[in-house]
Amino acid sequence: MKISEIAKIFNAKVEGDSELEIRGVKSIEDAEEGDITYIVSSKYLEMAKSSKASAFIVKEKFEGLNKTQLIVDSPQLVFAKLLEIFYIKPHPYKGISDKALVSKKAQIGKNVTIYPFVYIDEDVSIGDNTVVYPFTFIGRQTSIGSDCIIYPNVTVREKVKIGNRVIIHSGTVIGSDGFGYIFYEGKHQKIPQVGGVVIEDDVEIGACVTVDRATTGNTVIGEGTKVDNLVQIAHNVKIGKNSIVVAQVGIAGSSKIGDGCILAGQVGISDHVEIESGTIITAKSGVMPGKLTKGVYSGIPVFPHRDWLKATSIFQKLPELYKKIKELEDKIKKLEDKDD
Repeated sequence: MKISEIAKIFNAKVEGDSELEIRGVKSIEDAEEGDITYIVSSKYLEMAKSSKASAFIVKEKFEGLNKTQLIVDSPQLVFAKLLEIFYIKPHPYKGISDKALVSKKAQIGKNVTIYPFVYIDEDVSIGDNTVVYPFTFIGRQTSIGSDCIIYPNVTVREKVKIGNRVIIHSGTVIGSDGFGYIFYEGKHQKIPQVGGVVIEDDVEIGACVTVDRATTGNTVIGEGTKVDNLVQIAHNVKIGKNSIVVAQVGIAGSSKIGDGCILAGQVGISDHVEIESGTIITAKSGVMPGKLTKGVYSGIPVFPHRDWLKATSIFQKLPELYKKIKELEDKIKKLEDKDD
Protein backbone atom coordinates (compact mmCIF):
# COMPACT_ATOMS: atom_id res chain seq x y z
CA MET A 1 0.00 0.00 0.00
CA LYS A 2 1.10 3.55 -0.60
CA ILE A 3 1.40 5.85 2.41
CA SER A 4 -1.32 8.03 0.88
CA GLU A 5 -3.70 5.04 0.88
CA ILE A 6 -2.94 4.29 4.52
CA ALA A 7 -3.41 7.98 5.41
CA LYS A 8 -6.84 7.95 3.79
CA ILE A 9 -7.96 4.93 5.86
CA PHE A 10 -6.95 6.54 9.16
CA ASN A 11 -7.60 10.20 8.28
CA ALA A 12 -3.89 10.86 8.90
CA LYS A 13 -1.45 13.54 7.79
CA VAL A 14 1.67 12.61 5.83
CA GLU A 15 5.02 14.32 6.32
CA GLY A 16 7.34 13.21 3.53
CA ASP A 17 6.83 11.01 0.48
CA SER A 18 3.10 10.26 0.19
CA GLU A 19 3.74 7.89 -2.74
CA LEU A 20 6.09 5.69 -0.72
CA GLU A 21 5.22 2.00 -1.15
CA ILE A 22 4.82 0.06 2.11
CA ARG A 23 5.40 -3.71 1.90
CA GLY A 24 5.28 -4.69 5.59
CA VAL A 25 4.44 -3.67 9.16
CA LYS A 26 7.03 -4.51 11.84
CA SER A 27 8.40 -3.46 15.21
CA ILE A 28 11.15 -0.86 15.23
CA GLU A 29 13.77 -3.53 16.00
CA ASP A 30 12.70 -5.85 13.16
CA ALA A 31 11.77 -3.32 10.47
CA GLU A 32 13.52 -3.42 7.09
CA GLU A 33 13.44 -1.13 4.07
CA GLY A 34 9.86 -0.92 2.81
CA ASP A 35 8.37 -1.46 6.29
CA ILE A 36 6.39 0.92 8.48
CA THR A 37 6.68 0.99 12.28
CA TYR A 38 5.73 3.37 15.09
CA ILE A 39 7.22 5.42 17.92
CA VAL A 40 5.24 6.92 20.79
CA SER A 41 7.70 9.40 22.30
CA SER A 42 10.94 11.27 21.69
CA LYS A 43 12.91 8.83 23.89
CA TYR A 44 12.80 6.41 20.93
CA LEU A 45 14.04 9.01 18.42
CA GLU A 46 17.65 7.80 18.33
CA MET A 47 16.44 4.22 17.84
CA ALA A 48 14.19 5.44 15.01
CA LYS A 49 17.11 7.21 13.31
CA SER A 50 19.11 4.00 13.24
CA SER A 51 16.14 1.85 12.16
CA LYS A 52 15.92 0.53 8.59
CA ALA A 53 12.17 1.27 8.46
CA SER A 54 11.02 3.45 5.57
CA ALA A 55 8.19 5.17 7.45
CA PHE A 56 7.02 5.85 11.00
CA ILE A 57 3.62 6.24 12.59
CA VAL A 58 3.83 9.14 15.08
CA LYS A 59 1.57 11.33 17.19
CA GLU A 60 3.38 14.49 16.13
CA LYS A 61 6.15 15.27 13.67
CA PHE A 62 9.65 14.45 14.91
CA GLU A 63 12.28 16.94 13.76
CA GLY A 64 15.53 15.31 12.76
CA LEU A 65 13.85 12.10 11.62
CA ASN A 66 14.45 12.26 7.89
CA LYS A 67 11.93 9.61 6.92
CA THR A 68 8.26 9.68 5.97
CA GLN A 69 6.00 10.15 8.97
CA LEU A 70 2.30 9.30 9.29
CA ILE A 71 0.76 11.56 11.95
CA VAL A 72 -2.21 10.08 13.86
CA ASP A 73 -3.89 10.40 17.27
CA SER A 74 -2.88 6.91 18.45
CA PRO A 75 0.23 5.44 16.76
CA GLN A 76 -0.02 2.13 18.60
CA LEU A 77 -3.67 1.62 17.58
CA VAL A 78 -2.94 2.40 13.92
CA PHE A 79 0.05 0.03 14.05
CA ALA A 80 -2.25 -2.72 15.37
CA LYS A 81 -4.85 -2.03 12.67
CA LEU A 82 -2.17 -2.14 9.97
CA LEU A 83 -0.95 -5.50 11.25
CA GLU A 84 -4.52 -6.72 10.77
CA ILE A 85 -4.78 -5.25 7.27
CA PHE A 86 -1.42 -6.61 6.09
CA TYR A 87 -1.30 -10.02 7.72
CA ILE A 88 -4.61 -11.28 9.13
CA LYS A 89 -6.54 -13.32 6.62
CA PRO A 90 -10.26 -13.90 7.21
CA HIS A 91 -11.28 -17.39 8.26
CA PRO A 92 -12.58 -19.03 5.07
CA TYR A 93 -16.15 -20.23 4.92
CA LYS A 94 -16.12 -24.01 4.49
CA GLY A 95 -19.58 -25.04 5.65
CA ILE A 96 -20.23 -28.04 7.89
CA SER A 97 -17.86 -30.96 7.44
CA ASP A 98 -19.42 -34.37 6.92
CA LYS A 99 -16.87 -35.61 9.46
CA ALA A 100 -18.36 -33.41 12.19
CA LEU A 101 -21.02 -34.83 14.52
CA VAL A 102 -23.80 -32.24 14.69
CA SER A 103 -27.07 -33.03 16.42
CA LYS A 104 -30.19 -32.69 14.31
CA LYS A 105 -31.61 -30.66 17.19
CA ALA A 106 -28.82 -28.06 16.96
CA GLN A 107 -29.60 -24.69 15.35
CA ILE A 108 -26.80 -23.54 13.06
CA GLY A 109 -26.81 -20.00 11.60
CA LYS A 110 -25.77 -18.73 8.19
CA ASN A 111 -22.19 -19.08 6.87
CA VAL A 112 -21.09 -21.13 9.88
CA THR A 113 -17.93 -23.22 9.40
CA ILE A 114 -17.64 -26.45 11.39
CA TYR A 115 -14.45 -28.39 10.79
CA PRO A 116 -14.01 -32.20 10.96
CA PHE A 117 -14.14 -34.00 14.30
CA VAL A 118 -16.26 -31.36 16.03
CA TYR A 119 -19.06 -32.65 18.31
CA ILE A 120 -22.15 -30.48 18.76
CA ASP A 121 -24.80 -31.76 21.17
CA GLU A 122 -28.57 -31.33 21.30
CA ASP A 123 -30.22 -27.92 21.56
CA VAL A 124 -27.02 -26.02 20.77
CA SER A 125 -27.40 -22.77 18.85
CA ILE A 126 -24.57 -21.17 16.85
CA GLY A 127 -24.88 -17.70 15.29
CA ASP A 128 -23.97 -16.51 11.81
CA ASN A 129 -20.35 -16.51 10.54
CA THR A 130 -18.95 -18.41 13.52
CA VAL A 131 -16.02 -20.78 12.96
CA VAL A 132 -15.51 -23.96 15.04
CA TYR A 133 -12.17 -25.70 14.52
CA PRO A 134 -11.45 -29.46 14.84
CA PHE A 135 -11.68 -31.53 18.01
CA THR A 136 -14.00 -29.08 19.75
CA PHE A 137 -16.85 -30.27 22.00
CA ILE A 138 -19.96 -28.13 22.49
CA GLY A 139 -22.39 -29.42 25.12
CA ARG A 140 -26.17 -29.42 25.09
CA GLN A 141 -28.20 -26.24 25.56
CA THR A 142 -25.17 -24.06 24.88
CA SER A 143 -25.55 -20.93 22.77
CA ILE A 144 -22.75 -19.29 20.80
CA GLY A 145 -23.26 -15.94 19.11
CA SER A 146 -22.28 -14.59 15.70
CA ASP A 147 -18.75 -13.99 14.34
CA CYS A 148 -17.07 -16.12 17.01
CA ILE A 149 -13.87 -18.14 16.57
CA ILE A 150 -13.50 -21.35 18.54
CA TYR A 151 -10.00 -22.75 17.96
CA PRO A 152 -9.08 -26.49 18.06
CA ASN A 153 -9.43 -28.65 21.15
CA VAL A 154 -11.79 -26.35 23.04
CA THR A 155 -14.38 -27.85 25.38
CA VAL A 156 -17.58 -25.89 25.95
CA ARG A 157 -19.77 -27.77 28.40
CA GLU A 158 -23.55 -27.71 28.73
CA LYS A 159 -25.64 -24.59 29.45
CA VAL A 160 -22.95 -22.08 28.51
CA LYS A 161 -23.89 -18.75 26.92
CA ILE A 162 -21.32 -17.13 24.66
CA GLY A 163 -21.94 -13.74 23.07
CA ASN A 164 -20.92 -12.27 19.71
CA ARG A 165 -17.36 -11.82 18.39
CA VAL A 166 -15.88 -14.02 21.12
CA ILE A 167 -12.50 -15.70 20.50
CA ILE A 168 -11.54 -18.83 22.45
CA HIS A 169 -8.06 -20.28 21.96
CA SER A 170 -6.95 -23.90 21.93
CA GLY A 171 -7.11 -26.13 24.96
CA THR A 172 -9.55 -23.99 26.94
CA VAL A 173 -12.39 -25.50 28.96
CA ILE A 174 -15.55 -23.47 29.56
CA GLY A 175 -18.07 -24.77 32.07
CA SER A 176 -16.05 -27.37 33.96
CA ASP A 177 -17.38 -28.20 37.43
CA GLY A 178 -16.62 -25.71 40.18
CA PHE A 179 -14.31 -27.00 42.92
CA GLY A 180 -16.89 -27.40 45.67
CA TYR A 181 -16.82 -29.99 48.47
CA ILE A 182 -18.05 -30.47 52.04
CA PHE A 183 -15.89 -32.50 54.42
CA TYR A 184 -18.23 -34.89 56.24
CA GLU A 185 -17.65 -38.21 57.98
CA GLY A 186 -14.02 -38.25 56.91
CA LYS A 187 -14.72 -37.70 53.23
CA HIS A 188 -14.95 -34.80 50.78
CA GLN A 189 -18.56 -34.81 49.62
CA LYS A 190 -19.06 -33.19 46.19
CA ILE A 191 -21.42 -30.21 45.92
CA PRO A 192 -23.26 -30.52 42.57
CA GLN A 193 -22.40 -27.67 40.21
CA VAL A 194 -25.65 -26.99 38.40
CA GLY A 195 -25.14 -23.37 37.28
CA GLY A 196 -23.77 -22.02 34.02
CA VAL A 197 -21.24 -19.68 32.45
CA VAL A 198 -21.99 -16.41 30.63
CA ILE A 199 -19.34 -14.93 28.34
CA GLU A 200 -20.44 -11.58 26.99
CA ASP A 201 -19.66 -9.92 23.63
CA ASP A 202 -16.10 -9.18 22.44
CA VAL A 203 -14.36 -11.32 25.06
CA GLU A 204 -11.12 -13.08 24.12
CA ILE A 205 -9.95 -16.08 26.13
CA GLY A 206 -6.42 -17.43 25.73
CA ALA A 207 -5.11 -20.97 25.51
CA CYS A 208 -5.52 -23.53 28.31
CA VAL A 209 -7.86 -21.37 30.40
CA THR A 210 -10.46 -22.94 32.70
CA VAL A 211 -13.71 -21.16 33.48
CA ASP A 212 -15.77 -23.14 36.01
CA ARG A 213 -19.55 -23.22 35.97
CA ALA A 214 -21.39 -21.75 38.93
CA THR A 215 -22.73 -23.86 41.76
CA THR A 216 -26.02 -22.11 41.07
CA GLY A 217 -26.51 -19.00 38.95
CA ASN A 218 -23.69 -18.08 36.55
CA THR A 219 -19.98 -17.42 36.35
CA VAL A 220 -19.74 -14.24 34.25
CA ILE A 221 -17.00 -12.70 32.09
CA GLY A 222 -18.06 -9.19 31.10
CA GLU A 223 -18.11 -7.55 27.69
CA GLY A 224 -14.72 -6.69 26.19
CA THR A 225 -12.65 -8.44 28.86
CA LYS A 226 -9.45 -10.16 27.69
CA VAL A 227 -8.14 -13.26 29.46
CA ASP A 228 -4.56 -14.43 28.84
CA ASN A 229 -3.30 -18.05 28.71
CA LEU A 230 -3.31 -20.43 31.70
CA VAL A 231 -5.84 -18.57 33.83
CA GLN A 232 -8.19 -20.24 36.35
CA ILE A 233 -11.58 -18.61 36.92
CA ALA A 234 -13.56 -20.45 39.60
CA HIS A 235 -17.29 -20.97 40.16
CA ASN A 236 -19.56 -17.93 40.56
CA VAL A 237 -16.77 -15.46 39.79
CA LYS A 238 -17.98 -12.27 38.12
CA ILE A 239 -15.55 -10.19 36.05
CA GLY A 240 -16.72 -6.81 34.77
CA LYS A 241 -16.33 -5.16 31.39
CA ASN A 242 -13.03 -4.39 29.63
CA SER A 243 -10.81 -5.92 32.30
CA ILE A 244 -7.44 -7.56 31.64
CA VAL A 245 -6.50 -10.87 33.27
CA VAL A 246 -2.87 -11.81 32.56
CA ALA A 247 -1.31 -15.29 32.43
CA GLN A 248 -1.42 -17.67 35.39
CA VAL A 249 -3.89 -15.63 37.43
CA GLY A 250 -6.08 -17.68 39.75
CA ILE A 251 -9.44 -16.32 40.92
CA ALA A 252 -11.21 -18.32 43.64
CA GLY A 253 -14.96 -18.80 43.96
CA SER A 254 -17.55 -16.04 44.31
CA SER A 255 -15.07 -13.20 43.82
CA LYS A 256 -16.18 -10.05 41.99
CA ILE A 257 -13.83 -8.08 39.74
CA GLY A 258 -15.04 -4.67 38.55
CA ASP A 259 -14.85 -2.97 35.16
CA GLY A 260 -11.50 -1.95 33.69
CA CYS A 261 -9.37 -3.84 36.23
CA ILE A 262 -5.91 -5.22 35.48
CA LEU A 263 -4.72 -8.41 37.18
CA ALA A 264 -1.06 -8.89 36.26
CA GLY A 265 0.69 -12.23 35.87
CA GLN A 266 0.36 -14.86 38.63
CA VAL A 267 -1.94 -12.77 40.81
CA GLY A 268 -3.89 -14.91 43.27
CA ILE A 269 -7.40 -13.85 44.31
CA SER A 270 -8.92 -15.59 47.34
CA ASP A 271 -12.59 -16.48 47.56
CA HIS A 272 -15.29 -13.86 48.23
CA VAL A 273 -13.04 -10.94 47.25
CA GLU A 274 -14.58 -7.78 45.82
CA ILE A 275 -12.35 -5.53 43.71
CA GLU A 276 -13.60 -2.09 42.68
CA SER A 277 -13.53 -0.97 39.05
CA GLY A 278 -10.28 0.53 37.76
CA THR A 279 -8.05 -1.35 40.22
CA ILE A 280 -4.59 -2.60 39.21
CA ILE A 281 -2.92 -5.50 41.02
CA THR A 282 0.73 -6.07 40.14
CA ALA A 283 2.36 -9.40 39.34
CA LYS A 284 2.62 -12.22 41.89
CA SER A 285 0.41 -10.41 44.41
CA GLY A 286 -2.07 -12.15 46.70
CA VAL A 287 -5.50 -10.77 47.60
CA MET A 288 -7.17 -12.03 50.78
CA PRO A 289 -10.96 -12.07 51.39
CA GLY A 290 -12.52 -8.62 51.69
CA LYS A 291 -12.99 -5.52 49.55
CA LEU A 292 -10.33 -3.56 47.66
CA THR A 293 -11.15 0.04 46.84
CA LYS A 294 -9.88 1.50 43.57
CA GLY A 295 -6.09 1.78 43.49
CA VAL A 296 -2.81 0.08 42.64
CA TYR A 297 -1.78 -2.80 44.92
CA SER A 298 1.21 -5.14 45.37
CA GLY A 299 2.50 -7.77 47.78
CA ILE A 300 1.26 -10.85 49.66
CA PRO A 301 -1.17 -9.94 51.10
CA VAL A 302 -1.64 -6.83 48.99
CA PHE A 303 -1.24 -3.29 50.23
CA PRO A 304 -0.90 0.04 48.35
CA HIS A 305 1.81 -0.11 45.71
CA ARG A 306 3.69 3.00 46.93
CA ASP A 307 3.95 1.53 50.42
CA TRP A 308 5.03 -1.78 48.92
CA LEU A 309 7.87 -0.03 47.07
CA LYS A 310 9.07 1.53 50.31
CA ALA A 311 8.82 -1.78 52.15
CA THR A 312 10.72 -3.57 49.39
CA SER A 313 13.46 -0.96 49.58
CA ILE A 314 13.80 -1.59 53.34
CA PHE A 315 13.70 -5.36 52.85
CA GLN A 316 16.71 -5.16 50.52
CA LYS A 317 18.67 -3.38 53.26
CA LEU A 318 17.88 -5.97 55.96
CA PRO A 319 21.26 -7.79 55.74
CA GLU A 320 23.07 -4.49 56.22
CA LEU A 321 20.75 -3.46 59.05
CA TYR A 322 21.16 -6.86 60.71
CA LYS A 323 24.94 -6.49 60.57
CA LYS A 324 24.74 -3.04 62.21
CA ILE A 325 22.43 -4.35 64.93
CA LYS A 326 24.90 -7.16 65.70
CA GLU A 327 27.73 -4.64 65.89
CA LEU A 328 25.72 -2.48 68.30
CA GLU A 329 24.83 -5.52 70.41
CA ASP A 330 28.52 -6.44 70.63
CA LYS A 331 29.45 -2.90 71.70
CA ILE A 332 26.72 -2.87 74.34
CA LYS A 333 27.89 -6.25 75.65
CA LYS A 334 31.48 -5.02 75.90
CA LEU A 335 30.34 -1.92 77.80
CA GLU A 336 28.28 -4.07 80.17
CA ASP A 337 31.24 -6.42 80.73
CA LYS A 338 33.50 -3.42 81.40
CA ASP A 339 31.07 -2.06 84.01
CA ASP A 340 31.03 -5.47 85.74
